[in-house]
Amino acid sequence: CYRRLPFLNADKFVAYMGLDVRVRDSGRMRGKRKLTKKGDAELRRLLFLAGRGARRTEGRFKRLFEGMLARGFSKTAADVAMGRKLARIAFALMGTETDYRPAQAA
Repeated sequence: CYRRLPFLNADKFVAYMGLDVRVRDSGRMRGKRKLTKKGDAELRRLLFLAGRGARRTEGRFKRLFEGMLARGFSKTAADVAMGRKLARIAFALMGTETDYRPAQAA
């Protein structure tokens, strides 16, 4: 269904799904960062669950998740970030019309 929508880049694809982060900064004040949640809620939920599942697999995604925890992310925030990562990978695969090959992605 996303082939008919003209996304210029992965950032716009992620924003369409509502997984982009809203920044509320002003001067020296650093505000809270929140998801915009402008996209389809069910799609966001599925990507979140896919990110949660990906963190349990051995290899690249598990290392990425552990790195996020080491940087101070909560488990929920890291799961959302994993979902965003999976959405970016899906965008790239749709653009090149190829299959995901984990050995090449490492």
